Amino acid sequence: MEEALSAEVITANLAAVRGRIVAATRAAGRPDDAVSLVAVSKTQPAAAVRAALGAGQRVFGENRVQEALAKFPGLRHEFPDLKLHMIGPLQTNKVKDAVAHCDVIETVDRPRLAEALAREMARTGRRLPCLVEVNIGDEPQKAGVSPQAADDFIRDCRDRLGLQIVGLMCVPPEHEEPAPYFALLREIAKRNGLPQLSMGMSADYETAIRFGATHVRVGTAIFGARRAVSAAAAD
Repeated sequence: MEEALSAEVITANLAAVRGRIVAATRAAGRPDDAVSLVAVSKTQPAAAVRAALGAGQRVFGENRVQEALAKFPGLRHEFPDLKLHMIGPLQTNKVKDAVAHCDVIETVDRPRLAEALAREMARTGRRLPCLVEVNIGDEPQKAGVSPQAADDFIRDCRDRLGLQIVGLMCVPPEHEEPAPYFALLREIAKRNGLPQLSMGMSADYETAIRFGATHVRVGTAIFGARRAVSAAAAD
């Protein structure tokens, strides 16, 4: 198993990533604060998250509800202003915990999940901002609504279910030039009046910023290689 990086290295990595985000944002003619960094802490120990918090990072992304529950409730006591984004596939049987413990759901990708989220938010009164995940490359192995079905799904989530849809999220095909996919997601968001675009990861976030990303999800460039996750921590 890979060793977790030291607090000093995580702090230095964060500073480097932030510097590159600001440079890319300025190069695109956008304000310095136009892009929010979501530090992807999946598979990383709480100590690594605490190191990032100590360096001023406050927005984090997790793929699994159970892993997030193992790390973040305790950290919230120390850092009550932290924000947790769910960025991985969300099972309907995890919706209750996701709504209770997350601040943003980035992976609304199918009607059954949207309906479960709407019911739980109505039950608890905790209405979280949500992003619709678009399978921007129409890849059969990936979650997300197809680009062709996105408009109708967004409308259904808003009008029928009353979800607070604030933007779109995507992961472009791994071995292809991401720019056309980022441009397509931007176009879908524009025609639906959605202000937020969560796109871009460690390898391509500067390109994503050029195409209007408001949130970039960066993990390995901050925390190093992903660590193995025990079966108990998986959903």
